[in-house]
Amino acid sequence: MSQLAREARSRGRRAPPRGLSSDAKAEERAILADFRFPIRDIRFMALKSTVFKANVQISDLDRHYYAEHALTLARHPSETDERMMVRLLAFILNAQEGLEFGKGLSADDEPDLWQRDYTGAIGHWIEVGLPEERRLRRASGRADKVTLYVYGARAPEVWWQNNQRELNKLDKLQILRVGEEDSLALAALAERTMQLQATVLDGELWLSAADGRSVNLRLETIKAA
Repeated sequence: MSQLAREARSRGRRAPPRGLSSDAKAEERAILADFRFPIRDIRFMALKSTVFKANVQISDLDRHYYAEHALTLARHPSETDERMMVRLLAFILNAQEGLEFGKGLSADDEPDLWQRDYTGAIGHWIEVGLPEERRLRRASGRADKVTLYVYGARAPEVWWQNNQRELNKLDKLQILRVGEEDSLALAALAERTMQLQATVLDGELWLSAADGRSVNLRLETIKAA
């Protein structure tokens, strides 16, 4: 495990649940507990989101996209640095005109990111984590394209095993996985103010911070659209 990954793990990531039930659905709920954040949990209603600023210079040679973005990320009280940085990763890999962060965890009817045209039509709906199948089904009915970024070790495997049959019916849906070590390394880059340089070439991403720390990763395709 890289130094960045060890650093992120030491910053308070919760331990996996113990004593999982042998029942498949109960096991799924237990393992995925860290990935499903309550939208209207009373414990978080009085707490405000934490604001992060990221200035990102993107050079995507695969898509011939070159731009600098000054981004504001509102981290929900129930959200970890790991999840927030996967959201930022999703922005970098899909950056284009009209792409913006949605309310995500704070709303039932908005994704983590989406790209809309001037009429409000949704070209791309992007989720992070392990949402329920019906949420992705609704998204497929609203958007031209749906992308889901999952992250972590065992949880995505259990989630996919239990949802694969229904999700394979969604032609618009693409599912990409960020490895556990990579997502923890991304979390270690999280700062309230970030200066980042992102380069994408042949499906591989290099993300570096102003202080010299960097992450190099390649995503795994679980399901192609």
